Amino acid sequence: MAIKGNKYGTHRVIEPKGVLTQAAWKIDNDMTKRYSNEIICDVISLNVDSASFTQIEEACGGDEQKIGEMIMGIVAERGKQQNPVTGSGGMFIGKVAYIGEDLKDRDLKVGDKIASLVSLSLTPLKIEKILAVHKDIDRVDIVGQAVLFESGIYAKLPDDMSEPLALAALDVAGAPAQARKLPKEGDSVLILGANGKSGVLCGYEAMKKVGPKGNVVGVVRNPAQVPALMELGVYNKVVVASATEPISVLEAALAANDGKEYDISISCVNVEACEMSAILPVRDDGIVYFFSMATSFTRAALGAEGIGKDVTMIVGNGYTKDHADITLNVLRENPKLRELFDKKYC
Repeated sequence: MAIKGNKYGTHRVIEPKGVLTQAAWKIDNDMTKRYSNEIICDVISLNVDSASFTQIEEACGGDEQKIGEMIMGIVAERGKQQNPVTGSGGMFIGKVAYIGEDLKDRDLKVGDKIASLVSLSLTPLKIEKILAVHKDIDRVDIVGQAVLFESGIYAKLPDDMSEPLALAALDVAGAPAQARKLPKEGDSVLILGANGKSGVLCGYEAMKKVGPKGNVVGVVRNPAQVPALMELGVYNKVVVASATEPISVLEAALAANDGKEYDISISCVNVEACEMSAILPVRDDGIVYFFSMATSFTRAALGAEGIGKDVTMIVGNGYTKDHADITLNVLRENPKLRELFDKKYC
């Protein structure tokens, strides 16, 4: 009978001892070890989070072979895909290969295809081979295996959409679920990184929540993106400004909201130094939701203090209740968004 491991995976921590697997420098990715409360999957693809993939791509000069080699190196050294610069990971899709006896009561069987809904930064991963690197969609196809702990969450891949489509949406599932939860009717919402996966999904959910009396404004750096975003119908307005230039964002954002500060901002950017662009346009007692893994919470906290902003700042938790179903339903409800995802991320 297999040994039972810790619910949160600490039995896989190699160093330093006493921490959880996300905080650990190195974890045990030996897939021959079978614990009674683990699930092991044969991995098909890794969706590396946007901030991490951007950093890796830049470090490798865009060379796909070097990107694959760097990812292989990270996993070989650490036992997981956790970017040493950004600290973030991503998620995987795979086929269930082993279910520990303590988890047999779950609605899951060997052979099921699932998407992990916990970060690769805490997931034991072993890569045997890189099959392909897809730079345009931050995806890496591999031969390998990964472990889900007892506490780990996952989603069965739906029958009514392709695996790449479901993966692209589930990769950012926490964001649109929060965009549904945080605003109220009539609110004004500012979304930075409006053209990305999480941005357009957040825009759609926010538009539904704030209703006709609300105002959802997207921020993009490239003016060529504006017409297509407006055609999607997920923003009331889209403004052009670089999220790394907070005063420019502030001026453009206020102009798009009748000069008034916003109730909520959502940061979906994948580059650093954008914290103040999310904070500046928000009113006192408003909410700033940092979904971006490129966020420095030191810069955010000290920056808000420095300008005297009394705002509630929320860490971009990738999980909220029913987030997988909420996100997949966005694609079911909005044919234009589904078509966009099919073309751009699959």
